[in-house]
Order: sequence, then C-alpha cells, then structure tokens
Amino acid sequence: MSFLRPPSMEELGAAAVSRPVASERKTMPIDRVFWSHFSPNLGPGGWVTGALLVSLGLDFRFGLLAIVIGNVVGALPVALAAAIGPPTGLTQMEASRRALGRLGVRPPAFLNWIYCVGWDAVNNVPAATALIAFLSIVAGAAPPFWLALGVLATLQMVASIYGHDMVQALQKYLGAALLAAFTVIGLQSAWHGVALPHAAHPPGIATMLLAVAILASFNLSWASYSSDYTRYLPAETPPGRVVWLALAGLLGSAVPFQILGLLTAASIAEPSPTAVIASLQHAAGPLGPMVLAVIALSSITGNAFNDNTASYSLISAGVHIPRVLAAIVTALLGYGLAVAGAGRYAALYTDYLVVTMYWIAPWIGIVLADWYFGDRTVHPVPPGWTRGASIFMIVSVATILLFSTSQLYTGPVARWLGGADIGYYVGFFVAALWYGRSGARPRGWKADA
Repeated sequence: MSFLRPPSMEELGAAAVSRPVASERKTMPIDRVFWSHFSPNLGPGGWVTGALLVSLGLDFRFGLLAIVIGNVVGALPVALAAAIGPPTGLTQMEASRRALGRLGVRPPAFLNWIYCVGWDAVNNVPAATALIAFLSIVAGAAPPFWLALGVLATLQMVASIYGHDMVQALQKYLGAALLAAFTVIGLQSAWHGVALPHAAHPPGIATMLLAVAILASFNLSWASYSSDYTRYLPAETPPGRVVWLALAGLLGSAVPFQILGLLTAASIAEPSPTAVIASLQHAAGPLGPMVLAVIALSSITGNAFNDNTASYSLISAGVHIPRVLAAIVTALLGYGLAVAGAGRYAALYTDYLVVTMYWIAPWIGIVLADWYFGDRTVHPVPPGWTRGASIFMIVSVATILLFSTSQLYTGPVARWLGGADIGYYVGFFVAALWYGRSGARPRGWKADA
C-alpha cells in the first residue's frame, strides 16, 4: 500500500533544482495536487482573515460575498500555474525563466525566498504560542517561547531537508488529520459563538475593494509555490484535472475557515491569531487542549511547504549552495524573525508580508500570459535578462508606489480611493497585457537547455 512506502529523499545538490524531474521519477498520484493546495491553509490564518472583515465594517451578507469573490480571484491564477508543473518538470520559479530569462528569474526568486522566510515566522508565532499553552495544561510546565518555537522549526526544517516526497506526505496524511480536527473545532465554535454580524450601513466600494484584495491575497500568495508540488506528475497528466484539483484544494480550505471566522468574529477580542486561539480554546471547552495541539501541528504542514520552496527559490536566485544548506538557512532565518517579531505580530504581517506580495501579481501575470498564450516551440531558454523581466520590475515598483496601502506607506491612488487596495489587480493585468503586446515572449524554450 502506498501509505506504507516511506518517502524518498530528494536530491540534495543545487543542480537538481534547475533540472526538470526525470521521467522515471514522475510518478506522483494526482490526488496529491488537492492535498498540497489544501493543507497549507489549515490554520488560524483563515479564521483571522474572516474575522477581519467584521472589523472593516462588513455584515454577514457582504462578508460572504467578499469571501467568495476574493478567494476565486486569488485561487484561479494559482490553479492555472499548477498545470505548468507536469509538462515542464520544473519548480515554479525555474519554469518562469522561459519568460524572464536565466538572469531575469533571479529577482523574483530572491523575493520569493524572502517571502517564504516571512511566512515561516508568521505561521510559527501563533503555533508556538499554542504549543506553550498546550504543554502548560497537559504537563503543568510552560516552556519559554524560544524553545517551543525551536521544536516546531526543527521539525519543519527536517521535513524540508527530506524534500518533496516528505512534504507531500505531510500535506496528505497530517492534513487529513488536521481537517478532521478543525471540522470538530469549527462546529463546536460555531455552535457556541455564531452571531451573524450586522452593519449600520452597507460598506462603500473602497471597503469592499480592500476586503476582496485581502481575501484574494490569502490564496494568491501560493502562486509562486504551485508547480513545485505538481512537477512530479507524469507529463501527460490532463491539465484540466490539475487545475480543478488545485482550485478545489485552495477554495475548500480557505472559504470554510474564513466563513467560520466571519461567524465567530463576535467572540474574538481582535482579529489576531492570539485572540483567535484564545477564543477557540474557550469555545471548545473540554476540547481546548486539542485546539491548541492542532494549531501547533498546523504550522508543520504550512512551514514544511515554506522551507522547501524557499530552498528551491534561494538556489534559483543564483545562490548555488546544496539544497540542504538552503533549507537550513531558511529555517534559521525564519526562527530568528519569529523570535524578534513575536511581540509585534500584526505589524510583521501587514508591513512586511502584504507589501512584499506586490511582486507576485505582475510576476504570475507574465508567467500565465507566456504559458497559455505564448509560443511553445522548443528553443533554448533565454540566457540573460528579457523584456519580460524588465516589465516585471517596472510594474512591481509602480504598483507599490501608486497603489499600496500599509502602515509603512500609502500610495497616492490608494489615498484617492479612500484606502482601497487595487494594486494586485492592476499589477496582474498590466503586466500580462504589456508582456503579451510587447512581443517579449521568447519563441519557445527547452526545459533542460
């Protein structure tokens, strides 16, 4: 039986990241596409996002509308990117070199590595907090934050060192267990804390745009990971099946969690992971320790993903070190950032991660335009910096300067729109259309060139 077969360790050398997966190793079962896009969203983040809608002034009707629209908008590019993995056999960053060139892929790859380190820290802060509370209940002793965090970070690092097969196994088997546990927690919390949120007035257009942008970014953030976990599928796998399974995984985890956050917002003191953890623990009653254990474990599925993809991205950025060393460096930096930022979690989330995600929208716009509308005639990969790479850089900087909304900086267009953040949409469509109309598409490429 497949679940009794231990996962094999991925190649440890840097060269393995830039090469396509050998055909004899492309044996991944297609159901893993669902789990690899489903399990990383299992955690308090979705609950926080749903609860945040109420603090923005949305009632249940508009909150539900924002959840559906935002998740579809954010998940569709990720699902479309997943279909690039089987025929190329490449990681998502390496696959984008057909549009950006070997040199042009380095800036987004480096940004993705930074992004993964940031998410590593964001996921681990509430997980370590939950682990400390769990141990104080069951063992009567609360370890210091740095130690609880170190235990989780070590487990995540080991999984990422082992590589693709181990990460996929965690997504499926640990993910299934977390799904069952979170279902019980969700039903229990909804039973005790459901109060449909009401608002005195319908939200304005600016508020709805901001809410949809936040929700879209929740799934869009996975766009730079997607084919990392589909490239081991056989090359002839129908792309439609890959897209639908990835879409089902993303929407099947994000939408229910955010709706529960919306429904239980009244019982949450503030839209933060710590407040969500406390609220869920209280609502669960005797199941409180299970809530804490599940939240702590949920960080392993998410951060094994982050650490593994980060190791690929660091190598794609031109840092030619063994994959195992790249994974260790990533985990250590994520650990340090989590320890340093634990006391200012909200600022870490908004000021660091939301702004850095502005590069993802134009990058994936170019990648999808190239893959679905470009010429796939086999030619060598562009060796240097393409016009597509220039478009990526220009649009990324322009959308941050004009459209971003954060505590660090608010662009003039965002101020004019009353704080509404439409930079993701503008960046995606402007980059995709500019790339498509500029004639910048390379006339095909060869994955192993």
